[in-house]
Amino acid sequence: MNQTAQYLRSRSSEQAIEVAILVNHLILDAVRADASDIHIEPWESTLVVRIRLVGVLTELVHLPLDLMEKISGRLKVMANLISYQTDLPQEGHVPANPDFGGVELRISVFPTVRGEKIVVRIFNPQNRSFDLSSLGFEDETLKTFLSLLARPSGLILLTGPTGSGKTTAIYSALYHLVQRSGPRISISTVEDPVEFNLPMVSQTQINPRKEFTYPRALRSLMRQDPQVIMVGEIRDPETAAITVQAGLTGHLVISTIHSGSTAGVFARLINMDIEPFLLSSSIIGIVGLRLIRRNCPFCSQPYQPEPGLLRLVPTEVVETASFRRSVGCEGCLHTGFSGRTALTELLLVDEVLRESILQKMPTRALQRVAIQQGMETLWHMGLRRVVNGQTPLEEILRVIAVDQF
Repeated sequence: MNQTAQYLRSRSSEQAIEVAILVNHLILDAVRADASDIHIEPWESTLVVRIRLVGVLTELVHLPLDLMEKISGRLKVMANLISYQTDLPQEGHVPANPDFGGVELRISVFPTVRGEKIVVRIFNPQNRSFDLSSLGFEDETLKTFLSLLARPSGLILLTGPTGSGKTTAIYSALYHLVQRSGPRISISTVEDPVEFNLPMVSQTQINPRKEFTYPRALRSLMRQDPQVIMVGEIRDPETAAITVQAGLTGHLVISTIHSGSTAGVFARLINMDIEPFLLSSSIIGIVGLRLIRRNCPFCSQPYQPEPGLLRLVPTEVVETASFRRSVGCEGCLHTGFSGRTALTELLLVDEVLRESILQKMPTRALQRVAIQQGMETLWHMGLRRVVNGQTPLEEILRVIAVDQF
């Protein structure tokens, strides 16, 4: 039983609950479980508290709805938000506090028809490693990615859905550059927001309310003599144009962009009015990222996937696979999983692919060309983990769309 549930049982009535202590227990339970987020949301008859464990929401406790305003008020005070404002979204930050195990909290409050929904993002500096070799990249992928980081100029893009590990990967890349070159390299970033402070890196956080936007920051940054530029996210045509131009003018630029697939990044940028010849000249590599949950080592056991799922797997793979799935135990908090690792799809832009981009080939065609040039897809990378018993087949299908096979 978690501490929150124990505390609630120890109270004789709802009136005896001290909200400050209750909120502390909620945060500490999430930190001890190594959760990334806390969701506090009013449902029909209860105030449900869920935590995100290894990427999936898990119920922690149900509270009386009457506590909603008190809990919301407490969290707003902690984050220096306007406590009486309930009809507009608010965002705030709680600095690291020893009472919460030294974690930082980012609090987002959003009005709904039943009341305010609160999401608390947990940042634990002690649990965050920026070592590229620990991310789960395949050996060959890591070797190629490091070779891209060694280039003096060009644009490297990371793509994937929210929560796929892009930020950790991009910070790890910058940390690698710092470790490799030390004070001989000038690295600057433009982010929204700055999530972690990196040593020897000049980090900037945009502020749209003061018209300090990505384009404005990047234009000014180009006069700061940087060798490496990290752009938190390419969101609009103006940011895309400046980022591409920076990659063409002697800078190594690393950024992220949302796209349905790795090869689809080119179509996304073309839709932002970037000419294909600029893309073929500036982009040197694109990394597609997904995070998958790993089987718990304590309760993992052999199993046979459903026949319908096995039809998606080549026969020769099925015959040699060691399918394993965890049933849940105390060690994994009955989730069946222990931590996450990265699946990667590294598209290296070579002469053949550049010519295909210049011909404005559709995304499917570009994907085929990349595979012919040696790119291993997310699906094949995932199957390799399944065959080795690292994760169940269902987990791969959870994060990779069938049309991406």
